[in-house]
Amino acid sequence: MSVKKIVLAALLGPLLLLAACAPGGAGRRSQHGADAAKYGGPARFVHPGVVVGGAQLATVRRKVAAGQEPWKSAFEAMRRSRYAAPGYTPHPAAVVACASNHGAPACVAEREDAIAAYTQALLWSVTGEARHARKSVQIMDAWAKVVKRHTKNDADLQTAWAGSSWARAAEIMHAGYPGWDAASVMRFKWMLRKAYLPAVTANVADYNGNWELTMTDAAIGMAVFLEDRTVFEQSVRRYRARVPAYFYLSSDGKLPKPPPGGTITKRAALSTYWFGQRAFADGLGQETCRNFMHIGYSLASTAHIAETAWHQGVDLYTEEAERLRSALEFHARYQLGAAAPSWLCGGKVVRTMGPDVEVLLNHLQGRMHLRLPQTLRLAEKQRPAGTDDLFVAWETLTHAGNPSAA
Repeated sequence: MSVKKIVLAALLGPLLLLAACAPGGAGRRSQHGADAAKYGGPARFVHPGVVVGGAQLATVRRKVAAGQEPWKSAFEAMRRSRYAAPGYTPHPAAVVACASNHGAPACVAEREDAIAAYTQALLWSVTGEARHARKSVQIMDAWAKVVKRHTKNDADLQTAWAGSSWARAAEIMHAGYPGWDAASVMRFKWMLRKAYLPAVTANVADYNGNWELTMTDAAIGMAVFLEDRTVFEQSVRRYRARVPAYFYLSSDGKLPKPPPGGTITKRAALSTYWFGQRAFADGLGQETCRNFMHIGYSLASTAHIAETAWHQGVDLYTEEAERLRSALEFHARYQLGAAAPSWLCGGKVVRTMGPDVEVLLNHLQGRMHLRLPQTLRLAEKQRPAGTDDLFVAWETLTHAGNPSAA
């Protein structure tokens, strides 16, 4: 690309991104909303529309430029991170072999490189500096040229963690950066289809629910970027089946719903699956008595799925608003330090939740005007929320008080 074109891309990139998605985004959603709700997929995909939309990115630019909080601090934290380094070097691998509970170098590198690509994409969107756009594309292209497959026990989860970040980065760059050439874009799309989609759409019915929710987060993000209606609709169906089986409401009955498509159906088996829990209250999660870290993963991935669907005209939030509100408030209360009663996990909970509540809070409070006092306290305590180095990154920046339309 010539120097003149690079400069032009830097000046126009964020404006093109906003023009492509801001004024018409909400209108497009209203035109096909009924069909989307009925069939589970959009009549036309909106870009960028994987977790963060064009108007949201425009809001972030305005807030940061005006020095407003918490966006200014969130942006500075992102810019100071190692993922934002101008000289960031990706480390692609042909085979990513991830055994359970073992962070092999290729596994760590893949997750971090995907977050770096997303970080650089956000930096480009906010600042308009072309070096960040080039770096994001460079990282994605490095992996697209090399990676072939994922192996060992955690292959599905690994592809979910990395794939969700890849999809968010690719969506921002493809929607607004003309310097990502067509051949490279096609190579990246082929990578997602061959090395990621088969794993994140695998059957994991009897696994802990954070697996399927995180896999679905990655799958729906890839579906939007690839404009694959079939994968999108499959992701919506998996969300609608898994979320009610993961977060409990008393309206479900005396026992939680069994994992969809699985073999765990009897009382004793369900109690074991819920880590020994035998009493159930609104908002309790399948992994609450494991630790709040995995609950956080599930809250974040649930939010990502619903937010991506919302940008595409499918309102998954409203379908489970009370379930999601209860789950947030239940876990935020104990994460903030409330003593666990004896009936809950034997009176002991492991308070290890990460930066996982901003996206759900933004929608339930900011768009639906529900009260979530405990969740708001937790979000404010965690701000500026950074990254878990797996698949959650910079969500105070993108979603704190940002109920903008797609």
